[in-house]
Amino acid sequence: MALVNADRIKSELNTFDIDCGDDILDKSKLLEQCLCNRLQGDEIVLEWVAFSTTKGGLKLSLNTLEQFEHEGSQKRALTTPEHPQSKRSAALIASPSLLLCSASFFPSVTPSQKYSQRGGRGEVVSTFGAVQGTRWAGRKGQTNGVQLELLEGSEDSLINNYKYMFQRLRDVRNVLTEKIEELGEELRTNFNIEEFSPVSLPAQDSVIVLGQVCCDSNGKLNSQSVLLEAGPEQGGRQVPVDLSELRDYSLFPGQVVVMEGMNTSGKKFVASKLFEGVPLPFYSTPIKQEMDMDIPDVPEQFLVMVACGPYTPSDGLTFDPLVDLINVIARDRPDVCILLGPFVDSKHEQIEKSLVTETFDAIFSRCVGSIVEGTKGVGCRLVFVPSQRDVHHHFIYPQPPFILPDLSKDDAKRMTLVPDPCTLLIDGVTFVHVCSVPNLYIVSRWCSQIFSRILKHMLTQRNYYPLYPPVEEVNMDYEKFQGYGQMPLSPDVLIVPSELRFFIKDVIGCVCVNPGRLTKGQVGGTYGRLLIQRSAPSIDGKRVSPCVAGQVVKI
Repeated sequence: MALVNADRIKSELNTFDIDCGDDILDKSKLLEQCLCNRLQGDEIVLEWVAFSTTKGGLKLSLNTLEQFEHEGSQKRALTTPEHPQSKRSAALIASPSLLLCSASFFPSVTPSQKYSQRGGRGEVVSTFGAVQGTRWAGRKGQTNGVQLELLEGSEDSLINNYKYMFQRLRDVRNVLTEKIEELGEELRTNFNIEEFSPVSLPAQDSVIVLGQVCCDSNGKLNSQSVLLEAGPEQGGRQVPVDLSELRDYSLFPGQVVVMEGMNTSGKKFVASKLFEGVPLPFYSTPIKQEMDMDIPDVPEQFLVMVACGPYTPSDGLTFDPLVDLINVIARDRPDVCILLGPFVDSKHEQIEKSLVTETFDAIFSRCVGSIVEGTKGVGCRLVFVPSQRDVHHHFIYPQPPFILPDLSKDDAKRMTLVPDPCTLLIDGVTFVHVCSVPNLYIVSRWCSQIFSRILKHMLTQRNYYPLYPPVEEVNMDYEKFQGYGQMPLSPDVLIVPSELRFFIKDVIGCVCVNPGRLTKGQVGGTYGRLLIQRSAPSIDGKRVSPCVAGQVVKI
């Protein structure tokens, strides 16, 4: 196939005595349509002649070309059994930018002006650890690559789709009760508490009670609306809580807490002490596994890149930010790249208005294809994590992984499709937990670092989504959540994508990262990168934490 360029298209237009200035060719998307649809210059011109004739002899202008591009892209996307799409035209183009060319599946799309004119590209906006002089690059194939696997293993992980919307209220209650009892037993053992008293039992002396924080209405929790709901073993009753005697506190609906105080009437519990939750222990490599591992005298470093969708600006469905991210991956050559959804964002205006001309699955496949093709030869392991906002995927939490049946064997070897949430073991030592951070509506006193407090709650409550009831956007299946939504241990690195401002910080020994969104409205957003030096084998049974340095960078 001969190379198509603007001069060739202009020459074909002159054959039909169609006057076309350079400015029209530059501003129109005729050349882009040729590249995306594998058309020659004479073919696109013949389509224009046919289109203009049926419209009564339209003159060539930017307005008429926009109409032509809109109707032409829709017609090319349609296939029928009588007129199937040819294998030649269906083949993927190797270039990521051409794979994500918008003209073939989005009508009349123009690149986002604000995104293309953004400033601060590559600017580091947040740092953590010793990063001065750090070389932010992967191993570049110097070794056999990192080992990456799900901590729980395939048998105990959520790897398949499941039926949902069948849970009963009684089943939800049983899951919540078990959560109260399990965390209560851990707190009782940790603080040497003999026993818990029923929350609604009148008592003239100070007692210690166990329960789950609730709100007395459907509004947001505040200091005057806190209820404590006990489990069945402590009576199962709800009692209002007076927090005025507590020096400081931080509470949210669904939180399992232990309180000390008095309830002289049985109708209100006056709290005088709040017992903090206890996080799980960190992971340590089994001794036998340490002996079998070939660990060098100088621990190796590996680079993990993290990006969270959406991968298109809000004023158009062009995947320019994703193309830029692929170029960054090709430049820095990370050892692992964790890509979190949404890939096809259900909240995008053009998705909501059904302005696309291809199926959501087809758009997603094209996104994945561009990432796979654009990172070949980089030596990077790709991890794909779904989002509740992925319009083509299951709207349920916990969320099963994507299914990509058409992957080649070579591509499948360097791709890992994981559920949300999940726990990843990278290179035998370092853990990376991936989850969607819940929007905790916290009522607190003297709590200045709200982000750190939210993350601490997640770690001490020992599950990925401790909020109850969940927000409306989260469709929770509590039976599956009981099996797949509990933290097996405290992570070394916790990745928590959210709408909150990007950050990277230490929270009770865990490096917590919110890489931000790759796009923020009409402009570019941020991504994260972590340089991790795995620890040497444990000495005398004591765990040595890995050394982590991190940055959040503008795309």
